[in-house]
Amino acid sequence: LKRRLHIKAIHLHHFSPVHMIARKPMSWHDNIEEPADAKFLNLIHHAALEPTKKYSEPQTESQEIGWNTTPLIPVDRTDCRLHFPRRSTEITRYMAAFWRLKEQSENLQ
Repeated sequence: LKRRLHIKAIHLHHFSPVHMIARKPMSWHDNIEEPADAKFLNLIHHAALEPTKKYSEPQTESQEIGWNTTPLIPVDRTDCRLHFPRRSTEITRYMAAFWRLKEQSENLQ
């Protein structure tokens, strides 16, 4: 048993110790406000933009699929050939009530 534990022992290299220095919340020199770098902030904001705002053209083949998201034809809600709103009739209201009752009875069981 001692031989097995000896193999699993952790050996540390003490010749080059790692020093961790934590920031101290109450020290004055750690809490000095530094001026914001405008160039760095612009770089960060530019990196966070979506690809369509960053580039004028898609950079990869995958980006080409959803690059142009504006519709080719403007949506006309008054045209009954292209717009099919949901209509409520007597039979649809009856079936909606029927399905509601069926779901409630299944939940009670």
